[in-house]
Amino acid sequence: MAAKSHVWVSRPLFDDVIARLAAHCEVRVEPDDEPLPSATLSARLAESDAAIVGPTQRIGAAEVSAARHLRFIAKLGVGYDSLDLPALTRAGIGASNTPDVLNDSVADFAWALLLNAARRVNAADRWIRAGNWHKPVGMGDWLGHDLYGGTLGILGMGRIGRAIARRARGFEMHVIYHNRTRLEPAIEHDCAARYVDQDTLLRTADALVLVVPRTPATHHIIGAAELARMQPHAVLVNVARGGVVDEVALAEALAAQRLAGAGLDVFEGEPAVHPALLALDNVVLSPHIASATLATHRAIAAAAVDNVLAFLGFGPHAGRPPNLLNPEALRVAGNASAAAPQPPRP
Repeated sequence: MAAKSHVWVSRPLFDDVIARLAAHCEVRVEPDDEPLPSATLSARLAESDAAIVGPTQRIGAAEVSAARHLRFIAKLGVGYDSLDLPALTRAGIGASNTPDVLNDSVADFAWALLLNAARRVNAADRWIRAGNWHKPVGMGDWLGHDLYGGTLGILGMGRIGRAIARRARGFEMHVIYHNRTRLEPAIEHDCAARYVDQDTLLRTADALVLVVPRTPATHHIIGAAELARMQPHAVLVNVARGGVVDEVALAEALAAQRLAGAGLDVFEGEPAVHPALLALDNVVLSPHIASATLATHRAIAAAAVDNVLAFLGFGPHAGRPPNLLNPEALRVAGNASAAAPQPPRP
């Protein structure tokens, strides 16, 4: 009888979802969500044929240098900038992510941040908790900005961006967007969205939501110059990736009231947050939880397991992981296997 494949899971997941893996594989699940030291991470990967890793786990050439059996990594979540895909491909290691299953939960959360930032909900909550409501609230106090009937700008019009746009109908907002490529007319019609150049997007939007992937081209795509072109009453929301906003420039714009507010779910140095942002009352901060609903996290875990099982030859997608990011890696792995036998497992 052939030995079962070894699958390592870097964080606790749902027991019933893991049970689907355990029916076919030897599974090792880390007991908590604490970050692993680099040496421990490398050792876990070296012991595994496949792995399921968290959304911020960075894996590149150094981490897989001793992983002679490792052939597949399933990433939890959509973004995969923490995976060095070229390095994994050269090593013959396939990788996958879990798109689509979190579109609606992230879109809902983007609207939560939009409304919170525009109407200063968090700041008002803190003011009450501090015992300040013995003071009168005047007509000029706690003034926010209306979203209803305004213009919503979306930078990055993928599946999540389109879900955000569709929700704008309830607020009767005009939706404008900028993307690397313009959407097909039928999709624009479905989202009631109009394509504009990036400068028009910045100058016109009353609320701007960022939903772009993190790439070298999008690093600090919103910096001091871009913030200066936005309207002073505008709010900015980032549910994309840390690093697409220059957080120093954003803090300066918020402190000077050149921008009314912001809502941030992602940060360039997370889990660290720039201290200038922490000192401001007109920015809403959340710890990368836009997809955090029970149903969505179950779906993310299930999709990652589906990818691993498919890679290992099980399930309806056997041999064809549905969310494979680097199909060329499997060709590399196939050639390597044909050229030389695998060393024995330590």
